[in-house]
Amino acid sequence: MAQKLIQTQEQKQVQVQRLTQQQMMLVKMLEMPLTELEQSVSAELDDNPALESCDPDKMDDANGMMDMHDGAEALAEEADGDDYDKAQEREERKDALDDALAGIGMDDQMPETPLAEWGSKQTADYEEMTYGDRTSFYDKLKEQMLEVELTDQEKDIMEYVIGSLDADGLLRKDMDTLCDELALYRNMFTTEEQIAKVVKILQTFDPPGIGADSLKECLLLQIARRKTSVLKEEMTAVMKRCFDDFMNKRWDRIADTLGMTDDTVQQVIAELLKLNPKPGAALGETDGMNLQQITPDFIVDTADDGTVTFSINGGHVPELFVSPSFNELIHAYAKSGAKMNRKDKEALLYAKEKVERAQCFIDAVKQRRHTLYVTMKAIIDIQRKYFQEGDEADLQPMILKDVADRTGLDISTVSRVSNQKYAQTRWGTFKLRHFFSDSVKTESGEELSTRKVKAALKDIIAHEDKKAPLSDDAIKDILQGKGFPVARRTVAKYREQLGLPVARLRKE
Repeated sequence: MAQKLIQTQEQKQVQVQRLTQQQMMLVKMLEMPLTELEQSVSAELDDNPALESCDPDKMDDANGMMDMHDGAEALAEEADGDDYDKAQEREERKDALDDALAGIGMDDQMPETPLAEWGSKQTADYEEMTYGDRTSFYDKLKEQMLEVELTDQEKDIMEYVIGSLDADGLLRKDMDTLCDELALYRNMFTTEEQIAKVVKILQTFDPPGIGADSLKECLLLQIARRKTSVLKEEMTAVMKRCFDDFMNKRWDRIADTLGMTDDTVQQVIAELLKLNPKPGAALGETDGMNLQQITPDFIVDTADDGTVTFSINGGHVPELFVSPSFNELIHAYAKSGAKMNRKDKEALLYAKEKVERAQCFIDAVKQRRHTLYVTMKAIIDIQRKYFQEGDEADLQPMILKDVADRTGLDISTVSRVSNQKYAQTRWGTFKLRHFFSDSVKTESGEELSTRKVKAALKDIIAHEDKKAPLSDDAIKDILQGKGFPVARRTVAKYREQLGLPVARLRKE
């Protein structure tokens, strides 16, 4: 029996949750740290002529001068100058608005000026600003290729080998694997000897140690760059004959094997520890971007009497408001009513759209500030003792849900606020995530912060006998004796998180 396709129409109600434009804008702003917010505000001021700003620094200067009785005349002159500047700025914005309205519907037209001539008129203002040296680690090594004589095939091999380096600058692929990969991905058939020759050349590049296949070879390459001396020979001997003892800190065995005195061994070890085990990190992923400048979003102040106060760092974010000229324009068009022609209607729609977006942006900035305030207040209320004393052991168990319950915010909102934000305290500058910690329950049902357990573990290791360091099992027993119910594997996990080595590597 043949089947028929039939189209039907039906009505049904479906409840769908959608984010408004303002909600989406707020969600993005909550995730922004202060520096990114400043850039976002600056970009919005450039894009939206209906959004205006008042420089907060100028406002502070004016307020400070109002408190000075002797400077009354100067203040009056400054006020007159500000009024003139504001009036001039308003006229300029009005002209810009008229130009924008006149251009409505003309965006698709080609410019009258020839493209070649137009391109020549661009100024440096349109060029992307680059901060620091943006040369990558890969490019730095390729630049050094130009300083050595290589055949075309060797250049291709060198480029592939450089691309095969790990982030620390070591080459952990063997020659056989590189042969296969070059044949498979580059259609280049080479021998292991040819690749080994290129790798040897790469190992002469800077920084020393690049291209080594192991930590031992990496350190030996760095030692080889040093001037000839007795100390250099002793360092080489330790690396070649006692590398395992060096890695396990068995200084006495090194002294016995090489016939050195304890003082000589200590001197050699001190020099070896100056070498770089990760030469790739010396250049970083991109030069000029290795150091990250942190701008705190919160300033927490602890007084001597234990009072904790905080403020939100406003940075260079100015006070925002909707342009009066746009409001006047909308009001004027509203009065004209049915007398508007097509061009006037387009102008009114344009003005309304810009005003609504400006107001939406202003509300989002205010809502972001309020959300940051209530979140930080809740964090300080929970962790007040830590902010007073600065002892990490005083950090209470706190998760996102605890802050959400106190503030009435959603957990996802608290998570966005806590992400990429920093707080400057009397004890240092920390990520907001630093103040959050999980908990462990004691036999009595009391909840203890994992930070407290880690602090106790760190203290135990710091005061142990370095000639007979404690095992994880022994540390577990001591912690349990102090009231911390942890298992041996938990001790091992916390120890690794603290960056503390196992017992045999802590032995001196």
